[in-house]
Amino acid sequence: HHRTEINKRILRIGKKGDPMSGSTEADLTEKGITPVGGFPHYGQVNEDFLIIKGCLGGSRKRPITLRKSVVPVVKRSHFEPLNIKFIDTSSKYGHGRFQTLEEKRKFLGPMASKTY
Repeated sequence: HHRTEINKRILRIGKKGDPMSGSTEADLTEKGITPVGGFPHYGQVNEDFLIIKGCLGGSRKRPITLRKSVVPVVKRSHFEPLNIKFIDTSSKYGHGRFQTLEEKRKFLGPMASKTY
């Protein structure tokens, strides 16, 4: 099957191994793009990635083919500059409130069950 949709806006293109891939101009915290505990039913992001506005149908690991649109873009929002202020990297399991594991460890303090 092919995923066929037009005029999806690409918000960010990230490189593999970049420790600042989850940071923005407004949020300078050094964090990767993978949430604490990984993405549900996917895991850790270990390769180059693409953040797209909206959603894409299909299973999580199905490849995406990108190409230049044949139909010209007419949406005004596509011509406005991007301004990403924050990328949420808190846990997607339960009620995550920490953006990084270091932040979580600092808040909770030493735990008897964990030896870091």
